[in-house]
Amino acid sequence: MLKWKVALKRVADLSGFTLAKCQKESEFILEIIQWVDLKMINQTPLSVAKYPIGIESRIQDIYQHLSIGNNDIISIVGIFGTGGIGKTTISKDIYNQISSQFEGSCFLEEVRETSKQSGGLIKLQNTLLYDILGTSMDVHDKNRGINVIWDRLHSKRILLILDDVDELVQLENLVGDHDWFGSGSRIIITTRDQHLLEVFEVDSKYEVMILDDNEALQLFSLHAFKEKEPQKDFMDISKQVTKYAQGLPLALTVLGSDLKSQSIQQWKSAMDKYKNIPHGDIQKVLLVSFAGLHDADKEIFLDIAFFFKGESLKNVTKIFDSCGFYPNHGIERLKDKCLITIEGHNKRVGMHDLLQAMGREIVRRESPKKPSKRSRLWNHEDIRKVLQDSTGLNKIEGILLDLPEGDEVISLHLEAFRNMESLRVFINRNARFSCAPNYLSNKLRVLDWNNYPSPYLPPNFQGKNLIILRMRHSLINELGDRFKPKNLTIMKFENCEFLEKIPDLSSLSNLKELAVQFCTRLVEVHDTVGALENLSMLDFFHCSKLRILPRSLNLRSLCYLGLQDCPSIRFLPEIECKIESLIELNLRDTAIEELPLSIGNLVGLESLYLRGCKNLMRLPIACIRLQHLRWLEIGGNCPDLVQTMMDDGLSLMAIESTKMEEEISLREERIHEFASPTNSSNVSIGLQLLNLQNCFLSETNFFPISSLFTMFNSSASLCHLYLSSTYIVCLLTSIKDIMSLESLSLSYCCKLEEIPELLPNITEVDVRGCKSVEIFREVLKILQRNGSHIRSLRRTDLDRCYKTLENIWNDRVQNPLLWKGVYEYDATLFPESQIPEWLSYFHKFLKDKGMVKGPDNYVRPRGEEDWVINIEGPHNLEEINGIVLCITIFFKDALVDGTIDHTNAKITSKRSDHVCRIEGVQLVNKGWYRKGNRTGQAVWVGYSNLKSFKLPVLDDLRVQFDLHCKGMVRFYKSCRAKVVYKNETIS
Repeated sequence: MLKWKVALKRVADLSGFTLAKCQKESEFILEIIQWVDLKMINQTPLSVAKYPIGIESRIQDIYQHLSIGNNDIISIVGIFGTGGIGKTTISKDIYNQISSQFEGSCFLEEVRETSKQSGGLIKLQNTLLYDILGTSMDVHDKNRGINVIWDRLHSKRILLILDDVDELVQLENLVGDHDWFGSGSRIIITTRDQHLLEVFEVDSKYEVMILDDNEALQLFSLHAFKEKEPQKDFMDISKQVTKYAQGLPLALTVLGSDLKSQSIQQWKSAMDKYKNIPHGDIQKVLLVSFAGLHDADKEIFLDIAFFFKGESLKNVTKIFDSCGFYPNHGIERLKDKCLITIEGHNKRVGMHDLLQAMGREIVRRESPKKPSKRSRLWNHEDIRKVLQDSTGLNKIEGILLDLPEGDEVISLHLEAFRNMESLRVFINRNARFSCAPNYLSNKLRVLDWNNYPSPYLPPNFQGKNLIILRMRHSLINELGDRFKPKNLTIMKFENCEFLEKIPDLSSLSNLKELAVQFCTRLVEVHDTVGALENLSMLDFFHCSKLRILPRSLNLRSLCYLGLQDCPSIRFLPEIECKIESLIELNLRDTAIEELPLSIGNLVGLESLYLRGCKNLMRLPIACIRLQHLRWLEIGGNCPDLVQTMMDDGLSLMAIESTKMEEEISLREERIHEFASPTNSSNVSIGLQLLNLQNCFLSETNFFPISSLFTMFNSSASLCHLYLSSTYIVCLLTSIKDIMSLESLSLSYCCKLEEIPELLPNITEVDVRGCKSVEIFREVLKILQRNGSHIRSLRRTDLDRCYKTLENIWNDRVQNPLLWKGVYEYDATLFPESQIPEWLSYFHKFLKDKGMVKGPDNYVRPRGEEDWVINIEGPHNLEEINGIVLCITIFFKDALVDGTIDHTNAKITSKRSDHVCRIEGVQLVNKGWYRKGNRTGQAVWVGYSNLKSFKLPVLDDLRVQFDLHCKGMVRFYKSCRAKVVYKNETIS
């Protein structure tokens, strides 16, 4: 009916034809016939893909950008993406679907290719005018064509699609501006160049993304088998092909057609070939984007394709800058042309695998028969031949070596690198060499050598241009006096077991990252390391013998300092200057006895990790100055800390918390005595105290860790507090004063007996292994709900909290499975033999309640979409507190991190369009390992007062549960809902 109305309206709007006085009727009739023929041709659909998989969903997204229903605007929308992604196919389908809704329409194909021809832009202008107007305007000059387009189309509502645009001049001559066309017009531009759309200032942009795995497999199968799924014998290799194509429709179409009707062996042979030499039809399309690049941009593209895919943006920018490639401009151009991506918060450089293969093929064609004459090498067979035969030439700029597993040692010729004067990049992922080279080029920017076979670098190598030095599993012992890489940015040693000392690095003024990990013989770090002004990352992870650090740190640019798992470290260097950039200090599992008073200079510190510091007994009062601290870890096998707290007699373990608070109060009074009366009143006491550098007696410079809550109770930033594996008996009520706290870990505090009222903003509490906890007030509130638990709480881990769990299942705390007056839906029950032995109280509970079913009437799990409960109305909101929902799950074969990944529920009611969405809190217990598997239970409880419906009386309620689990096999699941009336508890 709607199509009829549109058609009749268009007929009514058509203007008639006028016969001129001097015109013959036969000519007049011919004009009408030609006009009708053109209209009929324009109504003929454009040819679209044979199998349009994934197109419709993308078209629907683009419709949101087009706003078709709004005829008061003129909208220009850009569609961009890499070659072969489906831009043309999508735009053709859009044209077919909506062109009839406009007064005139035109699909201009191959704008890029046509405009390169002589008079190409004029040809495109004439095609545009003819398709829309139905008459030839015979334009001979592009400037006149611009005027004709505006004059004839500025009052018409038209649809114009320009496909494959690559230059601004094309848009300037064909589209110009919004006012070239009438109100309600839509212009769509497809391009590989996102930047072009930004320069032209389109109204909206849409990036076409690759097909997902299911779409890709379906498209490939239709071309290879004419079926939506591969034949059974071809399933595995079909998935290998789709993985190779990485969701690119062009590649899936070409490969599917190419492999059709061939044997599995032929498929395997073809795939081996394509991994080294890409299919010509795919290469041809992808090459278009590369061909239009500037020479320097081409070098950047090829380097990324060969060496730097996955590398951080800041590192490759530094490398390319040193090579004179102008990366700030070039990388942006590659990104705009959809040849690379910048991914994640770490900003790493990404590239589609087929574009990477294209880059490698471009270089292979430089010299198909002689690898030594190519600019870059990556094929391990080619590299082995060049290095063993010493045939490398000055042409080679980069080598990446990644051998197949089990490949033999490479017999390196000592002079193999002698003639490679232009070598900028050498990366060895896993190869082993018979010896080290005598020579390396000083033009190297990247030296990344796994299994370096010598204690020393080549005698000639000074590293003048080196940006990145990485050595892993290498015999390197010292760098040598001649090694002065003044441009070095990153230095990393990993598993270099003969490295004993980090030498004088004073000449490395540009060094930003120094990482020495798993170097088990490292003992000393030179003092000069503490004065590298550009150093942002300093990491000595798992250097078990490291004990001598720089005496002081004057590192204003430092962002991360890591000494984790360095058990010989007893003291942290003095912090000589204020360091605002340091975000994280990791001292886990060190022998640190105390932190320096100068720790207060780390004014920007957000994370402080002290877990497992077995000798730590106290913290400096300067910690008060850490006003940005968000994450604090203390505890975990700290016997000296525990003993100190016991000796204090006022620690976190003290049940008589009033005594502790009185003592802290006395200490605060002492602090006030030292405070200067002239200081501003809005400066914290701790800061006043620390400004008086010489006013402390040594014993007043530190506070016992027992005073932790009081010291941080005014913190506006502390979000995560880790106190696991300590001998806390109860938490002081002063923890409630840390208002910013979001997560609290008390796992394996085996003497903890009670958890008091929690903070209002808490989201997660971890009490795993707290086997003595009997009273957990928040759990009690959650399971005896009538509607007032902490709304922010989302998860509580009760793994191995035996007393708490036993209380729940023995009815000392209200068990959701025993709620009366509930609407319930048990979807899975199980035979008695499947009940975990460790859950004896649960076993007894189910037997007593008659809820165990035998093997004969075992119920299979239902699908997630079936978890719906209908509650009969009416429900007068004045009479009820709200509704409580509960899901109970028992699971087995769970991974260590197996949990309810995501749970919520939505409630709807008849005669209302409102959807009430509910998030709740999880109570999780993963239980014990049993025969290599973990079994456990999870309870999810949610609550709503239903006031969001904004109705006094609700009709029937429909509750739909949305549950997603990961890492577990469920063998019991129950969903329950209860409307709670006022003055009623769940009983």
